[in-house]
Amino acid sequence: MDKTLKAVPAFANEAAERRFWETHDSTDYVDWSKAERVRFPNLKPSSSSISLRLPLPLLERIKVAANKRDVPYQSLIKMWLAERVAEG
Repeated sequence: MDKTLKAVPAFANEAAERRFWETHDSTDYVDWSKAERVRFPNLKPSSSSISLRLPLPLLERIKVAANKRDVPYQSLIKMWLAERVAEG
């Protein structure tokens, strides 16, 4: 017997949609037995690699700071850069 699916509501923004799906079971809204696997081969990464030359003593200090925070040093550098850019 087929289950009657509920209509997915319209969302004001992505945050509202995220809150909805965090508190609702998707099987009430979607028949997953009819889902098809898809591939998106042309998606581009949302980040870009760069080369940055740093003096070794500075890099070592960054690695120590990252180790104290238990994060990868590249992630710490990205965090620091984002904070400074946000400051203006």
